[in-house]
Amino acid sequence: MDFLFGRYSLMVFAFIGAIIFGLAGTVEPVFLLVALLLGLMAVIGLYDYHQKKRAVLGNYPLIGRFRFLFESIRPELRQYFWESDNDELPYSRNQRAMVYQRAKSINATRSFGSDKDMYAEDFNWLNHSLQPAEIDSSDFRVRVGEGDKAYDASVLNISGTSFGALSPPAIQSLSAGAKLGGFAHNTGEGSLSKYHLAGGGDTIWQIATGYFGCRTADGQFDPEAFRARACLDQVKMIEIKLSQGAKPGHGGMLMAPKVTPEIAATRGVPEYQDVISPPRHSAFSTPNELLAFAAKLRDLSGGKPVGIKLCIGHPWEIIAIVKAMVESGIMLDFITVDGAEGGTGAAPVEFSDHIGSPLRDALVFVDNCLRGAGLRDRVKIAASAKIISAYDIVRHCALGADWCNMARPFMFALGCIQARDCASSRCPSGVATMDPKRYRVLDVENRARRVFNFHQNSINAVAEMLEAAGLTHTSQLNRRHIVRRLSASQILLADQIYPRVEINALIDGKPVDDPRLASYWHRVSGDSFHPQGPAH
Repeated sequence: MDFLFGRYSLMVFAFIGAIIFGLAGTVEPVFLLVALLLGLMAVIGLYDYHQKKRAVLGNYPLIGRFRFLFESIRPELRQYFWESDNDELPYSRNQRAMVYQRAKSINATRSFGSDKDMYAEDFNWLNHSLQPAEIDSSDFRVRVGEGDKAYDASVLNISGTSFGALSPPAIQSLSAGAKLGGFAHNTGEGSLSKYHLAGGGDTIWQIATGYFGCRTADGQFDPEAFRARACLDQVKMIEIKLSQGAKPGHGGMLMAPKVTPEIAATRGVPEYQDVISPPRHSAFSTPNELLAFAAKLRDLSGGKPVGIKLCIGHPWEIIAIVKAMVESGIMLDFITVDGAEGGTGAAPVEFSDHIGSPLRDALVFVDNCLRGAGLRDRVKIAASAKIISAYDIVRHCALGADWCNMARPFMFALGCIQARDCASSRCPSGVATMDPKRYRVLDVENRARRVFNFHQNSINAVAEMLEAAGLTHTSQLNRRHIVRRLSASQILLADQIYPRVEINALIDGKPVDDPRLASYWHRVSGDSFHPQGPAH
């Protein structure tokens, strides 16, 4: 019965149909086409039946192919038909819609009230004031670095987006949008490309373990190659990437299909081969050597601000860097804290899901560490991970950030639809691909305007939230402004959940609430990333 009405039925009916329509073709030639099609299906069914690679096809010839068809389009079916408006996978439909609306300067208001469950665990909000403030200008700025080359950074900037991971018009559009809005675009580790330069926007040049754009033939740091680009007026800051939130402890990856001759020339690597960055830097191996390298980059660039980007792992490592600054007097200008929920084009699943500290916990820890060491005013903090809305900016500034970086939301502004196919070079929107036939759909002028619109409308929304809280600048935010629900009957201020360390507490030997700081401060030094001696 399996052959007629069970798992083999489609194959059998294809054979029978081919025979019947083949005979009918002697009367009406058009039936021969039908017979040919059914015959092809029958042959495929026979192949499925005899092959041994796929058990489902062997047991369900032809019918089993529908499983693979539906499996291949499952993400699209889920996104368009079954995904809830608030399912964050990784960004919800509501979040994406907000970005699309702000990028097009369409009214992003919501009717009939919130669709959030305000009594759910982890729901959080901003405390408002009965005396709202009035803000004359929403052009919030943060001074980074010292001297003539100090940079006044916007409170919202574009996070690392490498040429190669993103297409040429996508990179140029982001940079051009940054120029329109007066904010910064981070190059990512893929080097400072001609498309970053063509956009003309303020640029943060990221130097990672591969030293792309400033490397020797054997992959070591090349000071003169760095100097030639770092001194360009468009380059405003230098960021040394120690690790990335989406794949901490793992080198960056650019798959071979994306390594075109142009990419290879920009990075200084072979064409059409996987580019795997080393997991660690070769230019330094201790906190003191890191600071010396940062000072060298600052000198080579003519005094421009230099900072680091990292995802927090072992707490003693960042404590050692901070203590090295105290002991040596050599300062980093900023620290970009990247959360484990950050995005990337390609990363091992286990790294994305289970390695690295999430942003909020990491941000509070770094802020407390700098406060305790008396460096908080000198060393600025940027927050980078899953940040998308004005409230996200406000919340993370309240927890300790001076400014926030976004990458994926700006990709949405370019037209990204969250297809999550970034590594294959088959991006349907032309954003994350090096295929000219795919990225031809991106008009730089149009997309740059969308990038500018999203930034401007987001900053305006930040200003409105600050006014409601009775504040005039994001620097006035602190942890007492954020409230979080822990259960149906308990709420706490973020200040109660994440107590702040007193300024200079570590220097003066005062008690600190964070046991990591209390345990490791006296066990680390600038000579090693590893703690020494027993815990106190």
